[in-house]
Amino acid sequence: MFLAQIVAARVPSRMLSVFVRNAELLKFLTVGAIAFVTTSVLFFGLKWTVLDGKPVTANVVAVLIATVVSYVLNREWAFTARGGRERRHEAALFFLVAGVGMVINQLPLAVSAYLFELRTPHVSVLVENIADFVSASIIGTLLATVFRWWAMRRFVFPDSMEPAIERAEPVAETRA
Repeated sequence: MFLAQIVAARVPSRMLSVFVRNAELLKFLTVGAIAFVTTSVLFFGLKWTVLDGKPVTANVVAVLIATVVSYVLNREWAFTARGGRERRHEAALFFLVAGVGMVINQLPLAVSAYLFELRTPHVSVLVENIADFVSASIIGTLLATVFRWWAMRRFVFPDSMEPAIERAEPVAETRA
């Protein structure tokens, strides 16, 4: 039995209709959750090791890797019923939107780390890590997610792009 069937069998029918109406959003949020975990693990792994003292660089690398994972999952699962663009064009738009989303994601971390100076030696290591997590992983991710949801539906995976059917003008028959 597929996971969707198992879940559908256990969800009350009133809730199931809400899930079905919002299936695309729920899939998008699931992909986002996977990307969030990927980003968080990579961010702190890099920040505490090879990119010590460079939180924005560590977050950029983590977000770039998670973005590739996100593209594949969004294309093949969340927005599978949408599209119609050539894959190269779609991928270019996706990574452009993801790039703007990454800038949005970095802003709270940059403000926290460089404007408010919530970094060692100004604060303890614990405070720095909590501030980095809240600013990058929570605030930045929420802001970027709202932007990406709108932009993905609007530009990257729009409603089916079937060519408009031109109405043929009736041709008057001429008899000679």
